[in-house]
Amino acid sequence: MNDERYDLAVVGAGIVGLAHALMAARRGMKAVVIDRDAGANGASVRNFGFVTVTGQQAGDCWRRAVRSRDVWAEIAGPAGIEVTHRGLAVAARYGESLPVLEAFLETAMGEGCALQTLDEARKTVPGLRDDVRAVLWSPHELRVESRAAIPQLAAYLERDLGVAFLRQTQVHGIALPAIDTSAGTVRAQAAVVCPGEDFLSLYPERIAAYGLTRCKLHMMRLKPPAGAALGAAVMSDLGLVRYLGYAELPEAAALKARLERERADALKAGVHLIVVQSSDGSLVVGDSHHYGWTPEPFASEAVDRLILDEFDNVLDMGACEITERWTGLYASASERLMLVDAPEDKVRIVIVTSGTGASTAFGIAEEVIEGMFGA
Repeated sequence: MNDERYDLAVVGAGIVGLAHALMAARRGMKAVVIDRDAGANGASVRNFGFVTVTGQQAGDCWRRAVRSRDVWAEIAGPAGIEVTHRGLAVAARYGESLPVLEAFLETAMGEGCALQTLDEARKTVPGLRDDVRAVLWSPHELRVESRAAIPQLAAYLERDLGVAFLRQTQVHGIALPAIDTSAGTVRAQAAVVCPGEDFLSLYPERIAAYGLTRCKLHMMRLKPPAGAALGAAVMSDLGLVRYLGYAELPEAAALKARLERERADALKAGVHLIVVQSSDGSLVVGDSHHYGWTPEPFASEAVDRLILDEFDNVLDMGACEITERWTGLYASASERLMLVDAPEDKVRIVIVTSGTGASTAFGIAEEVIEGMFGA
């Protein structure tokens, strides 16, 4: 039995759980994070580490992404987290993409962004192909190495903000102030459950009501020739029909129709392109999207080839060696990007039901903690 008493217990040590622990600690609350793994192992470390603002759905998602980006910038230094590069270049190869980008620039979300010529964009991303017609430049993004940043964030919470961690510990049930775990009873006045894609361990009947499924994605790390530089994250036309900040614009309809005719294989596999660069020069490239309650664990070479083809369509980085491949799983829902459920007065279930956890978790957590404890 743990004799400590906490203001808040957070179940789950992915980015969503750590974000809630951070927001509680910033209020001077005594928090504990309980996680079944020895270290971060899920979607939070299997992604790009790309904190995306531009292209997020207008409204709450975009607003939370702006806030989350600001928090990442605030904690990066104290936590020892390296920001490997900043900014986003969306490379447009299709004529139908240009009206989408122009319409986006007319929205409030386009503030600070600009449409660049190929020559202008190559000052930041030298490897862009000759058939790139224009590039949407956004200064709003930042990128961290997620497999390092998540452990560094946890260490910062523990070392500097006094957050306690119980690792390799399963939570069996919550009846506040008692939290029944495999390591004994933990006592806390409130709890936030951040289960990721685990829909059955806690409050399964509450989670089932949202009709969630899982999304599997493919990722790769490439080693380009020495000196190959990528001064910002890169996306392509495929992202304009997937990221809702663009895709929900009326101007996206013509682009989607063309892609459905000419790139149906990529759309069927949920492929769009994100490329980011790590401090060692390697490139993280992805991704794809396949949905199901239990997605098969096998990673198709054909899907990886679709991703690499889009990479080659946009960038000439020379001969690149694939040094790593992996898959990730995250919770998904067709009608929402996140959910907050209140099974009890001082208990919240928080799940990001899209691939936006790294980009929005801090904004979500700030709202949840304020909702539970007051502004």
